[in-house]
Amino acid sequence: MKLRMVLPLILAALAPTLAIAQSTPVTGAPIVSSQERTNTNAALDERQARDWGLQPDEWARYRQLMQGPLGIHSPNLDPLTALGIEARTDEERRHYAELQVQAEARRVEKTLTYQRAYDAAWQRLYPTLQRVDLTGTTLANGGSLPSVRLAVFVKESCPPCEQRVRQLQSEGATFDLYMVGSRQEDARIRQWATRVGIDPDKVRERAITLNHDGGRWLSIGVQGDLPAVVREVNGQWLRL
Repeated sequence: MKLRMVLPLILAALAPTLAIAQSTPVTGAPIVSSQERTNTNAALDERQARDWGLQPDEWARYRQLMQGPLGIHSPNLDPLTALGIEARTDEERRHYAELQVQAEARRVEKTLTYQRAYDAAWQRLYPTLQRVDLTGTTLANGGSLPSVRLAVFVKESCPPCEQRVRQLQSEGATFDLYMVGSRQEDARIRQWATRVGIDPDKVRERAITLNHDGGRWLSIGVQGDLPAVVREVNGQWLRL
């Protein structure tokens, strides 16, 4: 039989099989509709917005901002910082600043609460064993630099304050800086930080925060002149 007569016969025989193969759906992986994916993404966005204390439209604006130049230059910005930097009015800027202060206060409180639990556990389990700092970071006076976040109190026209902050930054310490007597003027703190040489990237990343004292220095009851570097241990503020 000639080849041109055989090919039609083969194709005719295979036609039912090909039709079945083409009509049989691929199995083994769940099929998720675009509507289901949209609903899942919307639920995730809503939860994340709620975690940051934001409304859905604010979260949408944050996502939009991070897709532009801000996200390219600072890809790790948190939502509150991003929205605060790109605030359209003074009221918006104050709003996001207050949300960020509240979030930072909660974070610090959680960190300190865990630190107290850790210190208590160490004292309970190994009361006679001295802890060793494995970070390799030391202070100028020879002591170990605590791994927990520090609070640093400074004031204007204070060369020792500037020197101490430069030292802490060069050592890679993470700390919350409080300016005593700032009169709640943001520009006063920013100008001081610029003069001292605080790295803006560390401020954006929250490794260093700049804050008005607002009476905090007096409330913790630590004695002595400024600058003061303190940390909370077992509910008490200790000067380093």
